[in-house]
Amino acid sequence: MRVAIYGGSFNPPHVAHAMVASWLLWTDQVDEVWMVPVFRHAFEGIHGKKLAPYEQRVAWCQLVRQDVDQRIQVSTIESELPIPSYSIDTLTELQAQYPEYSFRLVIGADVIPDLPKWKEWKKISSHFSPIVVGRGGYECPDGAVEFPSVSSSHIRETLRQKKIPTSFLTCSLVKELSRSNPYVD
Repeated sequence: MRVAIYGGSFNPPHVAHAMVASWLLWTDQVDEVWMVPVFRHAFEGIHGKKLAPYEQRVAWCQLVRQDVDQRIQVSTIESELPIPSYSIDTLTELQAQYPEYSFRLVIGADVIPDLPKWKEWKKISSHFSPIVVGRGGYECPDGAVEFPSVSSSHIRETLRQKKIPTSFLTCSLVKELSRSNPYVD
């Protein structure tokens, strides 16, 4: 089985995440997409963002799966690994647990400048054939498909204002965040 590992904060997940996962499946890049919410961000404190509780972000990813495609799975592997878990640690553990699977890492063009800071990037690149997806507002590498620039930061700010950014969330996330908004104090 060919599996795309799509990691991120998913704080919250949004329509561009859903579009990327769908595109990977629709174009037969992979057989499944595994959304892997970070348990604790490896660069925590550097980006200055506070994550919603892990269980909440996992549940939100499950809602994206429900709205989009059953071939999207949600993995909680990062909650089982030492903190912080770097991408190479997650990928290595998944490969050990599922040796018959072929894993590829999905990365956005927005993280390309940070790749030299990633733990064992060369190993990731050689063993897990990254799939680079473009993001509006960032330089798009040759051959990468560009997706709209949707920002979780903007979504969180809108939610703090007690507004629901319906055009940036899947329908089940709109319902869930209308019912329970963790970004309002």
